[in-house]
Amino acid sequence: MAHNYLLEIGLEEIPAHVVTPSINQLAERMASFLKENRLSYETIEKYSTPRRLALKVIGLADKQEDISEVAKGPAKKIAYDKDGNWSKAAQGFARGQGVSVDDIFFQELKGVEYVYVKKFIAGQKASDVLKGVKDVVMDMKFPTMMRWGTNDFEYVRPIRWLVSLLDDELVSFDVLDLATGKTSQGHRFLGQAVEIASADDYPACLKAQKVIADASERQAMITSQIDALAAENDWQIMVDPDLLEEVVNLVEYPTVFAGSFDEKYLAVPDAVLITSMKDNQRYFYVTDKNGKLLPHFVSVRNGNSEYLENVVSGNEKVLTARLEDAKFFYEEDQKQTIADYVERLKKVMFHDKIGTIYEKMERVSLIAQFLGQKLGLSAEQLADLKRASLIYKFDLVTGMVGEFSELQGVMGEIYAKLFGENADVAAAMREEYMPTSAEGALPQTVVGSILSIADKTDSIQAFFSAGMIPSGSNDPYALRRQALGIVRISLDKEWDISVPLLHEAVKFAYEQRPDLYAKINPEANYDLILNFVSDRVFQVLNRKDLRRDALEAANGNNQASFIAVKEAAASLNEHALDADFKETIEALTRVTRLANKADHVMDHVDQSLFENDSEADLFAAYQKAAADFAQKDYAAKYQALHDLKDVISAYFDETMVMAKDEQVKNNRLTQLSLLADLTKAFGSLDKLNIK
Repeated sequence: MAHNYLLEIGLEEIPAHVVTPSINQLAERMASFLKENRLSYETIEKYSTPRRLALKVIGLADKQEDISEVAKGPAKKIAYDKDGNWSKAAQGFARGQGVSVDDIFFQELKGVEYVYVKKFIAGQKASDVLKGVKDVVMDMKFPTMMRWGTNDFEYVRPIRWLVSLLDDELVSFDVLDLATGKTSQGHRFLGQAVEIASADDYPACLKAQKVIADASERQAMITSQIDALAAENDWQIMVDPDLLEEVVNLVEYPTVFAGSFDEKYLAVPDAVLITSMKDNQRYFYVTDKNGKLLPHFVSVRNGNSEYLENVVSGNEKVLTARLEDAKFFYEEDQKQTIADYVERLKKVMFHDKIGTIYEKMERVSLIAQFLGQKLGLSAEQLADLKRASLIYKFDLVTGMVGEFSELQGVMGEIYAKLFGENADVAAAMREEYMPTSAEGALPQTVVGSILSIADKTDSIQAFFSAGMIPSGSNDPYALRRQALGIVRISLDKEWDISVPLLHEAVKFAYEQRPDLYAKINPEANYDLILNFVSDRVFQVLNRKDLRRDALEAANGNNQASFIAVKEAAASLNEHALDADFKETIEALTRVTRLANKADHVMDHVDQSLFENDSEADLFAAYQKAAADFAQKDYAAKYQALHDLKDVISAYFDETMVMAKDEQVKNNRLTQLSLLADLTKAFGSLDKLNIK
């Protein structure tokens, strides 16, 4: 007989951003618990609101699956003592399996007889097993934890009630001093306590108390009401998916409403108004059909439509206060100049172990110019890059960014345009921060892209130099994200950028202005940085359509540019199904293994020391492959190495590399080292799985 099981954890209000990951975690823990305890089920339904996390397990088995199995014990010779009685080892084995020594039998395995027993464990009733759900509840982990009362126990918020029902039967357990029951709580203001008679009644019981327990149903209600409001007023209501999810997790019974603000505030940039509404107040903003911002907003009330006009009025007053501040700062900020703001940055610390923001901009300017020249920017682009790099943090000391910190960069672009900077310089103010997440949008302009790479390069070098290196999950300065950004921008623009090139840029900046590196060692932890960025390259390029070993091999050359790693991995991936791929890689890796044994490489190959034709053949084949090798694309590079396969095999058939004659040996190792250097274009070929 199949059953339905309900678990509800009632809490004080949970932060909205924690609700969805928490209910997902609870469902995963419940699924693991049921699997570990051999309780089969059909599916798990998830319910969540700011005040509860709940699951309903559908089609739960009546009892655990029975266990019937054969267990292997010690060897027969160990099972008896010297007097022919059962040894302690045999007795302990039988006891551990829940049987007696009388149940032991022997069976041969690979010529040796071992002790075996057959054991049968009858499954427990589901109602008994489910008492262990207590551990599922107590083992939950959250990004923020708190204690309450006199307990040491930590949870996301204090637990106020627990419901645990198998159909209509109470499954008893307790968490701290709180026992499970059948009573849940309705909406904090519109509902009351309600008894859940059966697990099947759960959603309906709560709905009667003005709680929509299903998050997807709340979302559907909100979007439906928004659509109706938009149609009624001929609006476009901009529904951001992340904000929608947050709003869904802020309410238990949603009612959408619209409010307005004075049109005079439309003189403030749209980005400021949208931030005030969306980020600060959790409102959806409104535009006309052409995308022009309108003086209206849409929000969601946690309740019904009664006295809604009071709610609208209150929200309008709160927003007006925010917009009045924004208008004031916008007007006041324009009374200064960019030069005024840059001067202030001389007294603003970036980090006390690194220096000021002004010093950072000067370092970044030098790094950016070096990269710009290496990447072939025009004189005009270099001029724009220099201007942008010397002012790009100026908006940090404006009143607007001081009040709305999330607008850093955005206000930089807006103010730069107002102060007469050209479009590329202004855009770089915003693009320097991009990408703002692992998968975030990338800079579009050349100037903004190089400035972003230069800034991130400086930050990584500075923090690594100061010993503030990410470890485990600890990365307070988001250096992993910044390294990801460098890699993603370089690949997006198809620039030939590598960690060694970035290191050259840092050294160039140091040589030009050593005074800017008083607290930063430009050589510090270079190997750590090399591997740190290489890990991000792997992370960016690791895709389902790319063999993992091909990427690991290509990424083994952490001296290569990021685009070279990508192309090398793609080439190896493409040829992995070739009939002779295994033979080709085996021949090349044999070369590299022997080349690695060379402790003395000569400055050239002495052909007079060749002792057989295969040596001359290999050298001729090498010279042919090496001709313009660096200029070849990866298809041609692979073909050049592939064409060496047969001549390499013939060479090893006829040549003893580690000859007794020291000169001959070193000459052969030198030749193999030259050939091995060509394979480095594809990284570490020994990482390929060719078995």
